[in-house]
Amino acid sequence: MNTTFSESEVRELVEVRRDLHAHPETAFTEVRTSGIVAERLRAMGLEPRTQIGKTGVIADLRGKPGRSVLLRADMDALPIVEENDVPYRSLNPGQMHACGHDCHTSALLGIAKRMVRERDALKGTVRFVFQPAEEQGGGAKAMIAEGALEPRPEAAFGIHVWQDLDLGQVAVTPGPFMAAVDEFNVTITGVGAHAAMPQASRDPVVCAAHVITALQTLVSRNADPLLEAVVSVTQVHAGTAFNIIPPSAHLNGTVRLFDRELWEQIPGHFERVVRGVTAAFGCTAEIEYIRHNLATENDPAMAALAHAAAVEVVGEANVRRDVRTMGGEDFSFFLREVPGCFIAVGSRNVSRNLVYGHHHPRFDVDEKCLEIGAEVLLRTARKFLSS
Repeated sequence: MNTTFSESEVRELVEVRRDLHAHPETAFTEVRTSGIVAERLRAMGLEPRTQIGKTGVIADLRGKPGRSVLLRADMDALPIVEENDVPYRSLNPGQMHACGHDCHTSALLGIAKRMVRERDALKGTVRFVFQPAEEQGGGAKAMIAEGALEPRPEAAFGIHVWQDLDLGQVAVTPGPFMAAVDEFNVTITGVGAHAAMPQASRDPVVCAAHVITALQTLVSRNADPLLEAVVSVTQVHAGTAFNIIPPSAHLNGTVRLFDRELWEQIPGHFERVVRGVTAAFGCTAEIEYIRHNLATENDPAMAALAHAAAVEVVGEANVRRDVRTMGGEDFSFFLREVPGCFIAVGSRNVSRNLVYGHHHPRFDVDEKCLEIGAEVLLRTARKFLSS
């Protein structure tokens, strides 16, 4: 591993991460977190703008005339009860940094401090963006709506600690990297009846079962088999007693995919299937189809810069180009507006049992990933500014 962060800088990365980890805050409530971010940026000599997109923070570092780049970290936690027995365990009941956003925030603060110290040699402008509400969505769009991209930077980069990769590995995938995320809610209304007299009903539970099965044809019979797509019904609610056929049933779930053309078509396919099945059973359907995140697509030229930076830090053998996931990311809204790249930094360490996945109550990372992630993102920004 080849990094330029000193021992004291690495200690600070860990200390900041642990403080944030112990005080997690969920979407749009990141008041303490954003306050610490703004305070640290001011101590560096920057002039942060706060309450951008409710709790977001932005600071610009201007050097000599040149190009402009945006670096982003998300700050929010999840509504999860932490099960780790560590000194920095969450002190906020029911809230936990179970995805690594504490790592991202700490790393970007470390990068900002380094770049401020080297300001005299800086050519160009760096915008540091600390974003709220990635997990539950809306943070990126809220910040963009309130000027996060004005004046428009020429590129945007971010990192995410990655528990599917071992410590020391980095993934830079050109093109589609993370999936678009849609959510659906379907309320099926029929006619309730006594369970002993089903002929008097229009059973929404049986109808819901057929809807769940039929929805799988969105992938198997409506999508090109060479395209990745998944439909998951994750919640089913109906009924109040064992002997009553209820009047309604509710389904909730998600659709994930990469292809833009299929993304545009899928809501129509979804409605056709749901309404067709419910009509066949004499029921009706109320559909709420919500579009959360776009697919996160890395610009090939920007990915090449990030790849070169990662190779300098961890070596060619440890940089992968083939990592993709059906998970979603609202950094996609930044990448829709400007070319850029989202970089995955390995954080798993099997020997220390740091193996639990994102959103698990025992999620934790090998903190050496902080130094690696900060170094890769720092070098990527420098390469862009000098290109």
